Amino acid sequence: MDYRNRYPAYLQYLSSAIDSFLVLGGISVLLLIFTNAVLRGAAGFDLAWSLEVTAFLLLWLTFLGCAAATARGAHMRVTEVVSHLFSIRGKWFLTFCIDCLVIIVLSSLIFFGHTIATHTWAQKTTVLYWPVGLLYLSLPAGMLVSLIFHLYNMKLDFLDKPPNDSSTSFSSSGEIK
Repeated sequence: MDYRNRYPAYLQYLSSAIDSFLVLGGISVLLLIFTNAVLRGAAGFDLAWSLEVTAFLLLWLTFLGCAAATARGAHMRVTEVVSHLFSIRGKWFLTFCIDCLVIIVLSSLIFFGHTIATHTWAQKTTVLYWPVGLLYLSLPAGMLVSLIFHLYNMKLDFLDKPPNDSSTSFSSSGEIK
């Protein structure tokens, strides 16, 4: 279920900004890798800085891509067993427990990612002399945005549709309708 059309304006703007970064970053990675491969094959040298930029972009794209998937409700779920074994109230409770577990995991990733980024900030990359902590900052930044989207998605799922509501039902994929 894509939650973005139900977001307030500031979350829609954040989601759109992340989507734009993902597109531009993905194109940049492709161009850098292609250019570097052509230069290495045709001219016998490569652009050393492009490897560092590509590594930075790939990490930031990965963790912000997690946030984009969270905004879309697109993370993979296996729901066949749950949909056949649990009542609507049981599914609601299980979904709530899973969402709370996701909050705990995201929070721990933010905390430990921030710790790693802080401890490595003084180190510099070999070619561009960028702080290594900037590379590791992608983890807590992406998980923080994912947490924001997840909390809002959870609000939409649970506060808008309580389990006692007779109109609440689960689709075959386990989503609340």
